[in-house]
Amino acid sequence: QVQLVESGGGLVQAGGSLRLSCAASGSALSVNIINGMGWYRQGTGKERELVATISRTGRTNYVYSVEGRFTISRDAAENTVYLQMNSLKPEDTGVYYCNLRARPFYSDVEFIYWGQGTQVTVSS
Repeated sequence: QVQLVESGGGLVQAGGSLRLSCAASGSALSVNIINGMGWYRQGTGKERELVATISRTGRTNYVYSVEGRFTISRDAAENTVYLQMNSLKPEDTGVYYCNLRARPFYSDVEFIYWGQGTQVTVSS
């Protein structure tokens, strides 16, 4: 099994910054290859959307609305992914979920794991 624990959410004024962290743990990691990690968010009454991802090779991808403001990074040795969020806007408000994609080294089947979410609220 794999557990994802997020931290770093909170209340911030527009224009401010927050840094989210997500640490992955669990015995399954020892027999899995992590293909990528990422962050998704869900605003009230909205569908969950991709915010940013980072692949095993370090390739990053962002939703257009956060490009230039958010930066995703990772510490592969610690199985931790970060999301630095700058110039925050009220529309960035939502629950942010950490995501991890991994497959056992002996299989091609990929599994997706989710954290419990952390609330980010940006006031105007």
